[in-house]
Amino acid sequence: MAKRSLWKGPFFDESLFQQIREKNEQKIKTTSRSSVILPFLIGRNIQVYNGKFYIPLTLSEEMIGHRLGEFIPTRLRHVYKIKRKTK
Repeated sequence: MAKRSLWKGPFFDESLFQQIREKNEQKIKTTSRSSVILPFLIGRNIQVYNGKFYIPLTLSEEMIGHRLGEFIPTRLRHVYKIKRKTK
């Protein structure tokens, strides 16, 4: 995976930053899966869009430096129906 150049710094969506500044403890919804998790986000609850639903995500210290989209699956598992036997 290609890295972003050091002089640019990590990518963080401006609209997400504005939401966090305005809504301190309220539910924050974002579609920016490419934003990097920064240290000031630790302990926050953010809902990240996976293309169909908003999935809640609690940010922890181990997630720093990763992107939001890495922790949200975009594809659902296929579950086969179980057929009942009739007597």
